[in-house]
Amino acid sequence: MATEANCAWRARGTTTLAEPGPGAPGSPAPLPRAGRARVADARWVFTSPAAFIAFGAGSGLSPRAPGTAGTLAAFPLHLLFVWMLPSMLHLAAIGVLFALGVWACAAAARALGVEDPGGIVIDEIAAFLLVLWWVPATPAAWVLAFALFRLFDIWKPQPIRWFDRNLKGGFGVMFDDLLAAVATLIVFAIPAIVGG
Repeated sequence: MATEANCAWRARGTTTLAEPGPGAPGSPAPLPRAGRARVADARWVFTSPAAFIAFGAGSGLSPRAPGTAGTLAAFPLHLLFVWMLPSMLHLAAIGVLFALGVWACAAAARALGVEDPGGIVIDEIAAFLLVLWWVPATPAAWVLAFALFRLFDIWKPQPIRWFDRNLKGGFGVMFDDLLAAVATLIVFAIPAIVGG
C-alpha cells in the first residue's frame, strides 16, 4: 500500500530504494534475496508484466503521493468497466484484478527486495474500484468516496492497522486496502442505516 510517508526514497520521478540502517523507524522489512535490489524505473515497470500491474500502469512511479496517484488511476478504469461490462461482470473483473494484484505485488516486492514498496499501487486501484462500483455515480459521491478512502488508507484505524502490520506477502499488501474500501462503504451506508 503506497502511503505518502513511506516514499522518501523517491527522487526525480524514479523510484529508488534507500538502504536504511537496521531497525530504522518506519523502514520496510527486507525480503531475503540474492544480489542487489533493483531500481523501480519506468523501463522496468513497462517491460515487466508484474511490475506493470503492481505499479498501476506507471501511476505508482509518481514522485509525490503515489498512493493518491494510484487511487486516481482507478477512475478511468472504472469508466472503462462501466462502458464494457454489465454490473456483475464489472464486479467479477475487480475480483480478477485483486487476484492479479496479489501475484504482482509479491513478484514486484521480491524483485525490489522490499516487503511493500511505496510505488506498488494496484492495491489502491483494486480497492477503490470496488468503492466506485458501489457508490452513486455522481461527482459529489466520487469526491467524498475518494477523500474517505485515502483517509482510511493513510490513517489505518484498527483493525486495518493490525492487518497491515501482520499480514505479509502479496495478499497482505492488497488486503488492508480492501479493508479501507469496506470502511469507506460503511460510512456511505450509515445514512441508510440511521434513516432506515
